[in-house]
Amino acid sequence: MSEVVIDVEGLELQGFHGALEEERRSGQLFFFDVRLVAHDAAIRTDQLADTVDYTAVVARVRAVNESRRYNLIEALAAAVADDLLERFPVASVRVRVRKPEVRLEAPADFTAATVERTRR
Repeated sequence: MSEVVIDVEGLELQGFHGALEEERRSGQLFFFDVRLVAHDAAIRTDQLADTVDYTAVVARVRAVNESRRYNLIEALAAAVADDLLERFPVASVRVRVRKPEVRLEAPADFTAATVERTRR
């Protein structure tokens, strides 16, 4: 059996995460890039029931993002990855959280943290 990769890239959600009190109070945009590796049954059947419904994935990312305030985007990425691996029949999950409104001493487009989880 082969595998299929399902990607959701650039999911833009408002969040109240960050190490600084101002970030947690005011909020900012975060971008989520999610990759799920699943079995290929849907390729053969062409049925939504045989794949991972990406609208359900988006709903779970939103739910985790809104469930609490995280100090670190690493912790947020891990919470999303763990939730997706628990709720969907996938072999692995990769979640990258990008923070575009980062304040650094030099210009940068964004900072990011990536977490990968594999089913055992």
